[in-house]
Amino acid sequence: MTKYVIRMSQWMKSRIEQGGAGDRGDISITTIIIWVAATAGALAIAGTIAVVIARYNTSLSGV
Repeated sequence: MTKYVIRMSQWMKSRIEQGGAGDRGDISITTIIIWVAATAGALAIAGTIAVVIARYNTSLSGV
């Protein structure tokens, strides 16, 4: 049983090392564009909600 566990842990360690060898942490330009667009969209929605609440605050207080 112990030999099996040692072999399995060695195999897992080698697989993890092989998997991380090609990953340099590069971020593609597409990913950056998507994140910027998502952030801008979220800020636009939040700003719109804030404006609507500020404008109709007196009307909403009677609800």
